[in-house]
Amino acid sequence: MFRSSNPMLQTKNYNMAGASSDNMTITGTVNKTLILFALLLCTFIYTWNQIMTEGLVGNVMPMIIGSAIFGFVLYLVTIFKKNWAPITAPVYALVEGVILGTISSMYELRMPGIVFNAVTLTFAVFAVMLLSYRWGFLKATPMFKKCVFFGTAAIGIVYLVGFIMSFFGTSIPMIHSAGPIGIGFSLFVVGLAALNLIMDFDFIEQSARMRSPKYMEWFSAFGLLITLIWLYLEILRLLSKLNKRR
Repeated sequence: MFRSSNPMLQTKNYNMAGASSDNMTITGTVNKTLILFALLLCTFIYTWNQIMTEGLVGNVMPMIIGSAIFGFVLYLVTIFKKNWAPITAPVYALVEGVILGTISSMYELRMPGIVFNAVTLTFAVFAVMLLSYRWGFLKATPMFKKCVFFGTAAIGIVYLVGFIMSFFGTSIPMIHSAGPIGIGFSLFVVGLAALNLIMDFDFIEQSARMRSPKYMEWFSAFGLLITLIWLYLEILRLLSKLNKRR
C-alpha cells in the first residue's frame, strides 16, 4: 500500500510481473526519463522565448488553462491505460514543458534570476536524493513510506481545499504569505517532494526486479517526471517567498 505516494507509481500499477518476455530495466527507465526531460525542455524553451523575447504575455492564461486541461486528460489516460505510456508520456512531457515555461517566465519577469536558481536547486536536490538512496543513507522503510504517504496526502488535501476556496475569492491564510508560516510551509512541502524521490527510486528498483513489462519503463519515467515537476514548482514558490522578504 505504501510503496510510493506518487499516484503513478502505486503497487497496483506494477503488479504485472511476467506479463511480457521483454522486461523493464533500471537502465531503460533512466533512458526514458532522459527522453521525457528532453521533450519537456524543448517546449519549455520555446514557450519561454515566446514570452520573454516576443512578449506574448497576453496569451499566458489561455495557454496555461488549455495545456493544464490537456495534461490532466493525458494523466488520467496513462493511469487507466498503462500500456499507452510509450505514447502518452512523451506527449505529456511536451505539454508540461509549455506549462512550466509559462509559469517560469511569469516568475522571471517579476524576479529576474529566480528560475535559474530554482532549476539549479531542483537538480541539486535530485542528485542528493539519488546518492543518498544509492549509498544507503536514506532507505524506504515501511515507516518511512507511511509517513511520506500520509504527508503527501495531507498536502494534496490542503491544495484541493485552497483550489475550491479560490472560486469564492479567498484562500487558506498564511501558508501563501512570505511570513515565517508561509516559508515554513513551503520548506515542508519541498522536503516532502524530495522524500517522494526516495520512494520513487525504491519502487522503480523493486519493479525492475519483478520483471515488469517493458512499457512500464515509460510509465515509471512518467511518474518520476511528475515528482520532479512538483519539486521544481515548490522550490520556485519557496524562492519567491524568500525574495519578497528582501
